[in-house]
Amino acid sequence: MNDAAIVRLFPSSDGDLAYLDTGSGDPVVLLHSGYVDHRFWHRQIPALAAEYRVIAPDVRGHGFSANATEPFRWADDLAALLRHLDTRPAVLVGASMGGVIATDTVLEHPELVRAVVTCGAATGDFRITDPWHTELRAEYARTLGAGDIEGWLDAFVKVVAGEHRTPDAVDPEIPRRLRELALHSISKHTPGETDWLVPVTGSWARVPKIDVPVLAVNGGLEPDALLAAADRLAREVPDGRAEIIEGTGHYPNLERPEIFNSILLGFLRGL
Repeated sequence: MNDAAIVRLFPSSDGDLAYLDTGSGDPVVLLHSGYVDHRFWHRQIPALAAEYRVIAPDVRGHGFSANATEPFRWADDLAALLRHLDTRPAVLVGASMGGVIATDTVLEHPELVRAVVTCGAATGDFRITDPWHTELRAEYARTLGAGDIEGWLDAFVKVVAGEHRTPDAVDPEIPRRLRELALHSISKHTPGETDWLVPVTGSWARVPKIDVPVLAVNGGLEPDALLAAADRLAREVPDGRAEIIEGTGHYPNLERPEIFNSILLGFLRGL
C-alpha cells in the first residue's frame, strides 16, 4: 500500500496539513513523535480502525504537512483540524512529542477532548536532562550543523534501544522505518530556519483541572525522570492511571504492538 495515497489535506491558515482518516465510530486521534509522521502508527491504525474512527495527522513541518511560515501552536493546529472534521470530543493518543500535543490540547481546548493517552511524555513543562540525552541532543546539533544527515539519522535512532541496550536488542525493522520517516521530514527543512513553534507553558499548574480520563503508558526502560513525570501526570489529574510495558524503551507501540494495542483498546472500551 502506498501510505501517501490515503492522506487527505486540511487547508489551514498557514498551508495544508495532512492527515489520515479511516474507520468509523468514536474518534481516536493518533499524534506521532518528533521527526516522523502518521505512518509511525502503522501497527496501531488497523487494530483501532476496526472499532473507531482513526484520525492520524502529520504535525506541521512533518511528513506531508506544510512547514510553518508564522508563529503557531501544536494544540491550535489540532483544534482547527478537529473542528474542520466536525468530530465529537476525541480521545487523543500521543507518543513523545505527540504526548505533549495531547496534553497541550486538553489544557487549551478541553471541549474537543474526551480522554488522553500519553506515551514517552508528560507535559510540555517536562524536560529530560540526564547526561545521555543531553549528549544525544548535542549530537543532533553537531550533525545537523555540519549538514550530515546520515550522522543525524544515526543519532536519531539511538533512542530506539536507549541508554541501557545495544542496537541488536531491538528488531532492526524499527530503526529502519523510523530512519525512512525521519529522512522525509528532515529533508523538508533547511539549516538555521526560523522555529515558529510557540510552546504552551505553565502546564503542570493546570494539570489538576484536566477533567477527562488520562492514561500514561510507557516503556519500562525509559529514564526514571520520565517515568516519574508520567506518574505525576496520572496522579495529579482526577481520573488518571499509569501503565508500564516492561522491556521496552521509548517506542513500546513499535516494540510490543500487541501489548500496547491491548492496553489502549481496553482503555478506549472502558470510556
